[in-house]
Amino acid sequence: MSHSILLPRIMEVGGDACQKLPSVLNSLNVKKPLIITDKMMVTLGYVEQIQTILAAVGIKADVFDDTVPEPTDESIEAGVARVQNGDYDSIIALGGGSPIDSAKAIGILGKFGGVIRDYKFPRQVTEEGLPIIAIPTTAGTGSEVTKFTIITDEAANEKLLCVGIAFMPVAAIIDYRLTMSVPARTTADTGIDAMTHAIEAYVSQKRNPYSDQQALAALRLIGPNLQTAYHDGKNEKVREAMMLGSTLAGIAFCNSSVALVHGMSRPIGAFFHVPHGLSNAMLLPAVTEFSIPAAAERYADCAKALGVALQDDAVDSANEKLVQFLKSLNQELKVPTLAEFGAKQEDFEQLVSTMCEQAFASGSPNNNPRVPNPEEMLQLYRSLWATVLSH
Repeated sequence: MSHSILLPRIMEVGGDACQKLPSVLNSLNVKKPLIITDKMMVTLGYVEQIQTILAAVGIKADVFDDTVPEPTDESIEAGVARVQNGDYDSIIALGGGSPIDSAKAIGILGKFGGVIRDYKFPRQVTEEGLPIIAIPTTAGTGSEVTKFTIITDEAANEKLLCVGIAFMPVAAIIDYRLTMSVPARTTADTGIDAMTHAIEAYVSQKRNPYSDQQALAALRLIGPNLQTAYHDGKNEKVREAMMLGSTLAGIAFCNSSVALVHGMSRPIGAFFHVPHGLSNAMLLPAVTEFSIPAAAERYADCAKALGVALQDDAVDSANEKLVQFLKSLNQELKVPTLAEFGAKQEDFEQLVSTMCEQAFASGSPNNNPRVPNPEEMLQLYRSLWATVLSH
């Protein structure tokens, strides 16, 4: 049985990879890029750094810096208008997952029109939008190497998953030096997001031998380095390992899938405005514990790759260590509960049935080794709240 593997056409990986941007644009035969980013990238000087690199070869790059965290259909409208009214031949997506996701949607809507809901999964989006050169500045989402974008429909309070080769960047520039200034909270959230990508890709029902290898390699990089990156953000070696781990995890889930954690995570983000990596972290221990009986050996492999279990540990022992590690990791990395984040229990109770519906509708839960029935998903969401009470 064969498997379709999708990757960016060009990848530059390592310290100072940004310097290769002019040659990447040249090889793609594009000369008028629009940089899509956010205000923080401007403040940190990264936008100016990219513009300076391009100016040295005579390329002037305009900037759209109005993307927002957890992008919405409304937040990308101005970017779509900018593309439609300009004569850009490419997009440089600079930032964390949100600017890159925004750029993917803007590249398609700017060229083909419509609204983002028109492109919602299960539609496979194959149109050729503006070519995107993705430059991630966090070690987390892996968006630079995936065929996905997630945009919230504000009116419906729903995170729309959009899928297809159209959303795969043609080039990815993976320069860990851009992550050196990421604050501890974002380092934790994006790092757990990357770890979740690798675990879910490895246990997914859509897994394959290629995605398995990428997932295990990602876990071997993330496991020993995530806590150090959180506590000591200036450690270059650790930042480099996390950046590569994040990209490999992105390749893994793009060519396998995410599963139940992500399916349940999106509604938490949509209704309570919890950052994506953080909502994954809230769910990961409980969902892992729920799923282990259906894929015990696979989860044990994850525990061993992360370095939290020994290679000769029995399967049950390795999985006990994995669940304990995930729980203690959340405490060490100060992952707040939903209540601590500011959610109200009465709002949660009112919304939890809709959250279950949206989670199932995304398709991701069906990729899980153990697919919950509606009552089990309800219990998993409620266990999140029970954790709140005992935290």
